[in-house]
Amino acid sequence: DVLVNNAGVYHAAPLLDCTPEDFDHVMQVNLYGAFHVMQLALRHMRDRVHERGHGKVVNIASTAGKGGSMNQSAYNASKHALVGLTRCAAQELGPLGICVNAICPGFVETDMLQSFSAHSAITGLSFEQIMANGKARVPLRRFLKPEEIAHLAVYLGSAESDGMTGQSILLDGGMLMV
Repeated sequence: DVLVNNAGVYHAAPLLDCTPEDFDHVMQVNLYGAFHVMQLALRHMRDRVHERGHGKVVNIASTAGKGGSMNQSAYNASKHALVGLTRCAAQELGPLGICVNAICPGFVETDMLQSFSAHSAITGLSFEQIMANGKARVPLRRFLKPEEIAHLAVYLGSAESDGMTGQSILLDGGMLMV
């Protein structure tokens, strides 16, 4: 049994301009949504893991869960929390044969990139300039394709990754190399 938690919303605003309602909305979708779905799926996995041999959870977090960025306090906080939830769940569920990992993508060519247009009003840059600046931050000088994230999720959901749990894997074109 495999769960891939891949729901998220993005909100850009300076910390002092982020309303409690905006912050709560991001947390509700990015953290609480993942939490609730994990609980439902994990109860099912726990009861069936002896038949299947393993259970897998793959949470889609973000590079935002590994660092900080201006004007993204709600989003970053939600993704840091999802990384923490992943680690805690991995420790608790490992003895049952359930592996829990997170993928931390950087910029990916999805509709969510359009939400970066909110940065235009904050920074005064055009959307095109924001996208060019984003690509310039990535050593590969390109955004990732959704399929690249999907391939890693398939691996993490397979028996080949049975020895991997509690990991938050950067898949970001080298953007956050440490």
